[in-house]
Amino acid sequence: MNNIYQKIISAHKKKQAQLAVLIDPDKFNPELIKLANQCNVHYFFVGGSELTNGNIEKTISVIKKLSKIPILIFPGDEKQLSAKADAVLFLSLLSSRNPDYLIGKQVLAAPFIKQKKLECISTAYILVDGNKKSTTQKVTNTKPLKDIKTIINTSIAAELLGFKTVYLEAGSGAEKNINASIIKKVKQNISIPLVVGGGINSTKKAHQAIDAGADVLVVGNALEKDSILLKELSLLFKKSV
Repeated sequence: MNNIYQKIISAHKKKQAQLAVLIDPDKFNPELIKLANQCNVHYFFVGGSELTNGNIEKTISVIKKLSKIPILIFPGDEKQLSAKADAVLFLSLLSSRNPDYLIGKQVLAAPFIKQKKLECISTAYILVDGNKKSTTQKVTNTKPLKDIKTIINTSIAAELLGFKTVYLEAGSGAEKNINASIIKKVKQNISIPLVVGGGINSTKKAHQAIDAGADVLVVGNALEKDSILLKELSLLFKKSV
């Protein structure tokens, strides 16, 4: 039980950043999974804000056949769940004031997670302005946070509420990634692992996020356009054990 979270915590305590590849079932490319096996990828995050053609269950099944890298569900809603995954990021969109994404969707998902005994990692999901309207904004009808103080205080509140991780997200295909100064200040104010994603499309941006304190760096959209970037990014991380 809690094997995945223990891996995250262990790396967090050792100050060793980890790399997660975000897989959107709508754009699933098995070749990316094969490439990840050759790189220092620690986790696959599977899911999306809104799925049209993709299928979580089938996507996870294919990944399992191709790789031993742990799979965490990154659910857009209560329908994006599968007992085949190794864990689920149980997200609450703390940057919003939309009750559906603060607790409503979670109430609907909870029975399945409990029944299937799926490892659950409670995650405070904080949408930060990425200079482009993201799918998350459209689906949840919420606005991203811009004020640094509010971002920091929301992260602090997340830890005090008992969340296991804080996830700062600039949104899929963000024009700008989360500024290193924001990551650094949030990191200085919380003691739980910090996950950072959105707009990471170069080794320079990845390096800046890691140096600022990101415990888990999430890359997705950029790899759909340039999978070779994964090889370059993997050099920044230690091999998964």
